[in-house]
Amino acid sequence: MVAEGALLWEPTPSVVANARITRYLEDIGRDGYRDAWQWSVENPEEFWTSIWDYFGVIGERGDGPVMTGTMPGVEWFTGSSLNYAENALSRDTGTAVIFHSEDGTRRVISMAELREEVARVRQGLVKLGVRKGDRVAGYLPNIPEALIAFLATASLGAIWSAGSPDFGVPSIVDRFTQIEPKVLIAVDGYRYGGKSFDRSAAVADIAAALPSLHATVWIPYLATAADGLPPQQGESAPTRAAAVPHGHTLGWEELRAEQGPLEFERVPFGHPLWILYSSGTTGLPKPIVHGHGGVVLEHLKSLSFHQDLGEGDVFFWYTTTGWMMWNYLIGGLLVGSSVVLYDGAPTDLWAIAAAESVTYFGTGAPYIVSCMKNDKRPGDLPALKGVGSTGSPLPPEGFAWLAEALPGVPVGSFSGGTDVCTGFVGATPLHPIRAGVIPCRSLGARVESFDPSGKPVVGEVGELVLTQPMPSMPVMFWNDPSGERYRDSYFDVYPGVWRHGDWIKIEEDGCCVIYGRSDSTLNRGGVRMGTSEFYRVVERFPEIADSLVIDTGQLGQEGRLLLYVTVASGEVTPELESRLKTALREELSPRHVPNEIIAVPGIPRTLSGKKLEVPVRKILLGTPVDQAANRDAMANPEVLEHFKP
Repeated sequence: MVAEGALLWEPTPSVVANARITRYLEDIGRDGYRDAWQWSVENPEEFWTSIWDYFGVIGERGDGPVMTGTMPGVEWFTGSSLNYAENALSRDTGTAVIFHSEDGTRRVISMAELREEVARVRQGLVKLGVRKGDRVAGYLPNIPEALIAFLATASLGAIWSAGSPDFGVPSIVDRFTQIEPKVLIAVDGYRYGGKSFDRSAAVADIAAALPSLHATVWIPYLATAADGLPPQQGESAPTRAAAVPHGHTLGWEELRAEQGPLEFERVPFGHPLWILYSSGTTGLPKPIVHGHGGVVLEHLKSLSFHQDLGEGDVFFWYTTTGWMMWNYLIGGLLVGSSVVLYDGAPTDLWAIAAAESVTYFGTGAPYIVSCMKNDKRPGDLPALKGVGSTGSPLPPEGFAWLAEALPGVPVGSFSGGTDVCTGFVGATPLHPIRAGVIPCRSLGARVESFDPSGKPVVGEVGELVLTQPMPSMPVMFWNDPSGERYRDSYFDVYPGVWRHGDWIKIEEDGCCVIYGRSDSTLNRGGVRMGTSEFYRVVERFPEIADSLVIDTGQLGQEGRLLLYVTVASGEVTPELESRLKTALREELSPRHVPNEIIAVPGIPRTLSGKKLEVPVRKILLGTPVDQAANRDAMANPEVLEHFKP
């Protein structure tokens, strides 16, 4: 058992001196990080202006006010204009993209080549009638074509939205029908875990549900992967492509066939850049719209100062196009880094880091925990200067294992959400790393912990809230003209204050710990506890691969506490049950000993790896499975049947 808060790493004077954030603090004349954070949240207009100026954002700053109004109706940089793609493609030398797939394919794309490809696809989209404000949808894995299509779309002032091809048809239709795309760009299939998945029929079904389509563009990814060819060298359209009912069909080669100018439509600061979606485990996914300006400023700040990325760095994060971390990963281009895209199962991500001399390696907390349990060590990674973890809280044991496996490399736990397309608590090279602890609140993010009465607390677990706006907050939800759905999502509990839905404890020095979702709290005998504390105890047992805890209490009445576990043997022996209950009694409290421990073949997770605590609780309380959870938004929908009451 690793003590929460145990010191694992401290920055050396050399690390501090060479950190990009150190140069910024000198530039703005602030005395250390804490002073800078306080200034950034008390003077947001000055702070965000300093980010624009410090990085030399390409665009017209304008002479309007930096911030107008209050949450949830804030407008930023009135009178300014810029374009995300122009800033991302501002350099024309060096490596832009390194691509790996699980079948061994590797491609390297220079910045000059990326600029040319974006210009070609931009020209192709123009010929298809795409204009400023139109939507382009991608049903694409994490391949270079997805990045190229996005940048081409953004360069026009059109709006990008993507879903990964492992999403089922209903899940994609729920997303794309809301935004009415003009063009759909899709692969014929993908590979995962050594298996091929033909998606041509699925694409036809998706297109049939989108009468707004003018064209469907096919990328023969599965066909060319089978031939061992890079996608751009394959046939112009896949031989397995099914006919689509709306618009016409063309291949990727035809879309990019004509060289055109690389031009950029500068748009207002809040002009929609892309549409992301809530996880969609229940109900219709929320179409979350982020603006060009907010994303550019936030990603410049976060990637430079919190991940310490810049020119010469190689940035990798394991993700799919359906998770906001893809959008964060490609932001590496904004700060001059090369980005590593990987499509496939996470069999050995450390090998990619070694092969490409990755300087910052990011992944989900479950991957780190899995490596820890299976003692899958990273090996020698001399270029690596930081590891990022997100998606769910990383337990102290995960921190300690990485610190031992990668001596001298800081582990930066990073927490935020799709809603803001960033993390608002994380690490910097200036902060020591302690087991299970997130070192700081991000610059410009006024994160506080509220008690039930809406008062800020320190050293206590409370609701994670933001009491000042950030530019990367949604500019709106699509098809929400009154803003009612947006307000109800974040501002229904504390008027004028963003409630994120996580439990957090903030200490006097600004460090913090995330304890899981506040809507899946364990409330036993009046003692509230986040689920992450429970999982930390349970998943330390080597026999247990995964777990889910559900408190069925409601309306002030205590229910049953149920613990579901995945074990290699397939059953919970009396001896294992006894050890589990003893550990939970001693390390949490007697109130948190489960009424029942149940073996299941798998724990239901979203496609981005998050446990479905709330939907399973609804199922246990009588909600039909298909009303409680969207199977098409899940990585393993088949396991839901094991949670029926």
